[in-house]
Amino acid sequence: MRIVCIGGGPAGLYFALLMKARRPEHVITVVERNRPYDTFGWGVVFSDQVVDAITKADPKSAAIIADAFNHWDDIELRFKGKTIRTTGHGFIGIGRKHMLNILQQRCEELGVELVFEREVDSDLEFPDADLIIASDGIGSKIRERYKQEFEPDIIVRPNRYIWFGTKKLFDAFTFDFQRTEHGWFQAHIYKFDANTSTFIVETTEETFLKHGLDKLDQEDSIAFSEAVFKDVLQGAKLMTNARHLRGSAWLNFNRLICGRWSHFNGKSQVVLMGDAAHTAHFAIGSGTKLAFDDAIELTEQFERLGHGKEHLPEVLAAYEAERRVGVARVQNAARNAMEWFEVVGRRYADQLEPEQFMYSMLTRSQRISHENLRLRDGTWLDGFERWFAGAAGVPATASERPAPPVFTPYTCRSVTLRNRVVVSPMAMYSATDGVPGDFHVMHLAARAYGGAALVFAEMTCVAADARITPGCLGLWNDEQAKGFRRVIDQVHAGGAKFGIQLGHAGRKGATRRAWEGIDQPLESGGWPLVSASALPYLPNSEVPRAATRADMDRIRDEFVAATRRAAEMGADWLELHAAHGYLLSSFLSPLTNRRTDEYGGSHENRARYPLEVFKAVRAAWPADKPISVRLSCHDWYPGGNTPDDAAIFARMFKEAGADMIDCSSGQVVKEESPVYGRLFQTPFADLIRNEVGVPTIAVGAISDADQANSIIAAGRADLCAVARPHLADPAWTLHEAAKLGLKTVAWPKQYVSGKWQYETNLERAAAVAK
Repeated sequence: MRIVCIGGGPAGLYFALLMKARRPEHVITVVERNRPYDTFGWGVVFSDQVVDAITKADPKSAAIIADAFNHWDDIELRFKGKTIRTTGHGFIGIGRKHMLNILQQRCEELGVELVFEREVDSDLEFPDADLIIASDGIGSKIRERYKQEFEPDIIVRPNRYIWFGTKKLFDAFTFDFQRTEHGWFQAHIYKFDANTSTFIVETTEETFLKHGLDKLDQEDSIAFSEAVFKDVLQGAKLMTNARHLRGSAWLNFNRLICGRWSHFNGKSQVVLMGDAAHTAHFAIGSGTKLAFDDAIELTEQFERLGHGKEHLPEVLAAYEAERRVGVARVQNAARNAMEWFEVVGRRYADQLEPEQFMYSMLTRSQRISHENLRLRDGTWLDGFERWFAGAAGVPATASERPAPPVFTPYTCRSVTLRNRVVVSPMAMYSATDGVPGDFHVMHLAARAYGGAALVFAEMTCVAADARITPGCLGLWNDEQAKGFRRVIDQVHAGGAKFGIQLGHAGRKGATRRAWEGIDQPLESGGWPLVSASALPYLPNSEVPRAATRADMDRIRDEFVAATRRAAEMGADWLELHAAHGYLLSSFLSPLTNRRTDEYGGSHENRARYPLEVFKAVRAAWPADKPISVRLSCHDWYPGGNTPDDAAIFARMFKEAGADMIDCSSGQVVKEESPVYGRLFQTPFADLIRNEVGVPTIAVGAISDADQANSIIAAGRADLCAVARPHLADPAWTLHEAAKLGLKTVAWPKQYVSGKWQYETNLERAAAVAK
């Protein structure tokens, strides 16, 4: 085949040498706009895993690159006058120019034609090519030529950054955070050769403009940055090699995703590779990894499916299908890390102590968990756990193992929870006339005996016409309260606190039990529905009436009456359900609130009635007991509430007396498109906790104590609500403690022999696995 690689970066060069090494008969040309053996930029960084991949793909170039590596295991944080270091992270740095020179030399050795100082404006300049690799970077002219076919989606991120070099050498990947009168700056620093370190300075657009950096040239930007980071530089100078850029050389990162990666132009197959196809933020050092992985995967697909041009469509389709998964995984992790640095000034830097700030930074991508940190640097993590346990009021002696974060107690008002695990409210649809029965006693008590600290019953409806289904729990009469007392007594006997979540179904009411047809209206025996606006949930749902002022008064009073009953029957914690499209949620979301009176329109108006209900409930609830509010922090539908809107509402509830926000999302409209994933709702809890300044409950796709520990330890939430895992395992909390080797967590005395056997079996399984 005749192959032309447009762009002589890592992707184009590496693909060229891999293909030529496997099939010398291919005629391969790499066309680069810059001069031979010239490049811009400083060092690149990637992990040990990348080394394994390139060693397998081409041992010779990998060996030469390895000789030039600077390898280090340590990460160092300089923050608020403290320096904290941890090890075991496995990074590799190399000069970008040196790395490209090695790849260029390997290409020449194999017979790849290298053409320099040629600007390519179109793929049609190579009509004889069978395959054109568009590896010409984020500004790819080839991709832009076929914009409709490739469907590029570019988002310009808000932070500003600038790349420098320095002759000061650093023996760890160093992060330095400095506060100025206008905001925070951070430096990402790492050594990449025997004489030089990369020094990236980053800040927000607001801070950038307030300091007037948009008006500075490169020399003035250097002087400014040297002053901000004088302590870590210790007199060393910063250098730039971006003279080709006009102005200050401060950049915004561009996140790129393409809808398609290949296109037939009538003569040649054109395929995107590297930064022309996708980008990932430098916060996790992933750009070079993605380029190498692209080159390796495309080469492997040719090996698997055939090197002839007749195989090109099949090869390119397989390449794209395979790489999309890996790229998405890296982009998601890079996005998490990127967003952490974008909000670090307003969300973490002022709020967190250095120890917790370090933990938050290390786990920013959500790919590194608590136990992964233990594998990397158990000594550091032990020290952190000791710090956290001490701050939680349970200090460990030198000979004791400190309690992991999720197993530390938490106090809110007069209520102290034995750990941070909450059994999330989960609809069971198993009540008769709203009365808790034997099932509820068994179901909820089992989770209390299973080690959870706070056990919620499902949403408990404040009136018969407030129910979702005929099987929902209710609290509008004394018989129901009597049934709850049986539940509460057994939950307390199991060592847990009992939470009651009060709600009103609104337009989602009068439906069948889930297993009979979720959200489908009752065929008979239904009741009139009320909502913020007269909008049905499903096309075949009953149309609710828009709540009148008389409706609002009646429903508010029903919430108050249920609150008083909850207090009298001994509930420890109350949660107001203002999420998931139920009545109060329907007022908050613009998707379901189309009112033109004082209860619709602005955030203040949409929150007016939910806040009225909350204040009435707070006044009726004992002052020494906590109240949380569940919010849908994202409607997952255009025009709906976003996390920023949720933060506005959370602040309102905080000011009205809410102790905690339970951060869920969605279920407001049936047409939603949630983006699911591990811990997918935790960022909402993080935002509200650290920007609004109110404690939060994280909920959603939390499956083990390792994840919960990561959430609590990083300060992303104060409690973790675990739902479906508790359905599969009533003793989830006790079992997770055992899996962590935490033997100090007590089991019910009746089950102690089972505790010993369970722990022993885990130890035996671990020994076999080694």
